[in-house]
Amino acid sequence: MPKRKPSSRRVAGPPSAATAPSSSRAGIFSQSRDFWLGALLFAAVFIVYLPALNGGFIWDDDAHVTKPALRSLAGLARIWFEVGASQQYYPLLHSAFWLEHRMWGDAALGYHLVNLIFHASAAYLLAGLLRRLAIPGAWLAAFLFALHPVQVESVAWITEQKNTLSLIFYLLAAIAYVRFDQKRERTFYLLALGLFLCGLLTKTVTATLPAALLVGFWWQRGKLGWKRDVLPLLPWFALGATTGLFTAWVERTIIGAEGAAFDLSAVQRGLLAGRVICFYLGKLFWPVDLMFFYPRWTVDPAKIWQYGFPLAVLGLLAAGWWWRGRSRAPLAVLLLFIGSLFPVLGFLNVFPFIFSFVADHFQYLASVGIFTGIAAGLTCFFASASANVQKIRPVLVLVLVTTLGVLTVRQARLYRGAETLYQTMFERNPDGWMLLIMQSSLLHDKGQHDEAISLLERVVEIRPDSYEAHHNLGVYLQEENRLEAAILHDERAVQINPLRPESHINLGIALKKTGRKEEAIARLQQALRLEPNLPLTLHHLGDALGSVGRGEEAIKHYEHALRIDPNYNVVRYNLGTTLAQLGRIPEAITQFEAVLQRDPTFALAHYNLALSLSAAGRTEEALTHIQEAVRLDPSLAQPRSSQ
Repeated sequence: MPKRKPSSRRVAGPPSAATAPSSSRAGIFSQSRDFWLGALLFAAVFIVYLPALNGGFIWDDDAHVTKPALRSLAGLARIWFEVGASQQYYPLLHSAFWLEHRMWGDAALGYHLVNLIFHASAAYLLAGLLRRLAIPGAWLAAFLFALHPVQVESVAWITEQKNTLSLIFYLLAAIAYVRFDQKRERTFYLLALGLFLCGLLTKTVTATLPAALLVGFWWQRGKLGWKRDVLPLLPWFALGATTGLFTAWVERTIIGAEGAAFDLSAVQRGLLAGRVICFYLGKLFWPVDLMFFYPRWTVDPAKIWQYGFPLAVLGLLAAGWWWRGRSRAPLAVLLLFIGSLFPVLGFLNVFPFIFSFVADHFQYLASVGIFTGIAAGLTCFFASASANVQKIRPVLVLVLVTTLGVLTVRQARLYRGAETLYQTMFERNPDGWMLLIMQSSLLHDKGQHDEAISLLERVVEIRPDSYEAHHNLGVYLQEENRLEAAILHDERAVQINPLRPESHINLGIALKKTGRKEEAIARLQQALRLEPNLPLTLHHLGDALGSVGRGEEAIKHYEHALRIDPNYNVVRYNLGTTLAQLGRIPEAITQFEAVLQRDPTFALAHYNLALSLSAAGRTEEALTHIQEAVRLDPSLAQPRSSQ
């Protein structure tokens, strides 16, 4: 009688969560082992990022850390209800920054520690999600994600707290939704939806989550059901699409992601998307020559070799589709990766495209799919390998993880300070005009103003439409009292991006200094229309109005500025002088006294308080303040009118 051959089944996906052996039954991971692996994960993240912890602010960090005008409860409300009040309309992110500033102010260490904790927490949650989905290699995926050097930009750059925090909400929402999918309990659906909304309010790349969930369910089950799988996620797709389109509008109309640099045809955008996908895959599998700013490619449909990138991507997808009968994993991983990258593939305008089409932090979320696939593949390979390979499995895994950790330490060292980072990036990308702008900022901060101006003039030659170069030149030239030259660059900055209030402000100040007061008032009023609650605008507009005899209007703007920032002492002093000029002496005295409470060494405040007290008949008090003013500034002993 012929022997019956043992059955051989090909596994197309991971076992379902319902049928997968539990930790207690299979002994795969005990709670104790989970605890120690989690502790090891956090410790490893802390160690590899230790070189970056003492790094200060870089590039646009100061624009994300809460500005003075937003540090009050009213400012927190503006973060939520006023588009343009913060750097980007990510209100939950900027609320986190608001709370952090309350705790440690402008100390960069606090922000670095929070970002590090968020990153480690995201890796820990990734392990939890993969284990709930019964995908092999959950902890390995977590360590690969946590220690890969391509993540350094997201973790060591304070601005990219939007990445680390949004991924936490993304993974928590996914975990809650998987629980809903298994139990069909409404509570978990609502919890998952709430967490998804939190992710969207932190960074809208999380809008890709519902598509990722469908891919994950297809990977598990081999098919999708309309009622079970698709229908519950339709509100998620609608919410994600709405917030994504809103963010695209903000990028285009407020941040400035439009103009010649973004004029790409449909063919160019397709070529760009293919190259972007290949670039990111390359950096994940061979993480060398990582840069803060990569060179900006020229997308030219006339060059045949550029069609190789989208063709390669299509080839990979076709291979995954063909292989799906044996395993759905490769196609699922590719779909997760490409789908999560969709917002930055070039089909939508993103402001950083003005200087580079790629950035390491753009693939922070998308890399999760690749690391999951690598970990699952390695785990399945080791499970079916020979006994000899099984013995060296821990060593091989340790070598892989350690190698990534060493590379991450080396990359994190670049973030010890802005000067180290910019110099290294400049050496790797000498034609990067944004790096020249960074270098000029460093030189300016070190007092090397002529060198800083020279670098910016070089940028203007390379990139005549660079808003940042013209804007910074306007600022630096005005500081050097080269007002006419500053006005030319401020005017050019306004032409390039008329929606940015800061260049209107700088232009208004320069015009005021050259005596063109009515033009200055018009320019500052335009800045105020663009950003109604910026104390700096209100301050200078008040000064300009006061200088042409429109004191009552000036007072309204000063008072508005002080409602936003009560500690703006120069504005309070100017309010006092304007009130005194209009004969409102008691009110002027109140303001000067408030100025001196905050700064007892303000000589002119003592002097003008003395004049106001004298006008009010309080001669003895006036004499005291005159004496203090002269002590602080002997030049005030000379006769003069009210300041």
